[in-house]
Amino acid sequence: MRLAFLGSPDFAVPALRALVAAGHEVAMVYAQPPRPAGRGHRETPCPVHRAALELGLPVRTPARLRHNTAEHEAFAALGLDAAVVAAYGLILPKPMLEAPRRGCLNIHASLLPRWRGAAPIQAAILAGDAETGITIMQMDEGLDTGPMLLREAVPIGPRATAQELHDQLAELGARLVLRALAEDPPPVPQPAEGATYAPKLSKEDGRLDWAQDAAALDRRVRALNPWPGTFFEHAGTPIRVLAAEPAEGEAGAPPGTVLDGGGEVLRVACGGGTALRLTRLQRPGRAPLPAAEFLRGYALAPGTVLGGG
Repeated sequence: MRLAFLGSPDFAVPALRALVAAGHEVAMVYAQPPRPAGRGHRETPCPVHRAALELGLPVRTPARLRHNTAEHEAFAALGLDAAVVAAYGLILPKPMLEAPRRGCLNIHASLLPRWRGAAPIQAAILAGDAETGITIMQMDEGLDTGPMLLREAVPIGPRATAQELHDQLAELGARLVLRALAEDPPPVPQPAEGATYAPKLSKEDGRLDWAQDAAALDRRVRALNPWPGTFFEHAGTPIRVLAAEPAEGEAGAPPGTVLDGGGEVLRVACGGGTALRLTRLQRPGRAPLPAAEFLRGYALAPGTVLGGG
């Protein structure tokens, strides 16, 4: 089948590789333009762009598609059977959606209509969902509103991080989109009720609010790992929390108070009389450390009140 592939981050790479391995003709790859990265701020291609170059595939990196007639015409001229889209980052206008013979298929990392939008994996963990999954969707002009072609659920483990779930769903998405292309399943409209939205995350979303209970904070640490990450402040210094787990609380302890911090364990009071044990931390410019090693170099005595939300 003659295809275009539109994607940018690591999540999309397994699908691109799977399409090529399955023998599909990928006529063009579309990816976000190279952006400055690293200490030298050198222009760096995104993961899909790099994978396409490794596979010997042509790549286009338009900065915009809306009102970009030249790109619409170039896309239509490819003579595509279908296009596969995975976390591309640009909204496809109607002329591009309608150009391929079988339209545009999107690999979405949730069980639609739950968690439409930019951050469905993180949203599912934050909400305490028991499961998530992949939906292969026939794209329309709405935001993740098109009819569904295939869905498959995966459980969210009690200690799952966004990175672990991301990797699992990326592989599942690659398998399901191959099935959708091969089987051409009939589209099923999304239910009218139950839609939720997962907005794009910012670094400020990682600020820990100690007034929340430990279970909610634990989910936030796992959901925002590795990006944007979670943090608290002490003496004006932001300290990243890379791993944590709920622990036994102490009645009456104000949220944000260090309950244990002078030895091997860093336990912080949270809302509702709960507590969170911080097990891996990182200071700016330093390496990540287990709590015991971190405390040997950065004292946080019991009774210290940590800043947060």
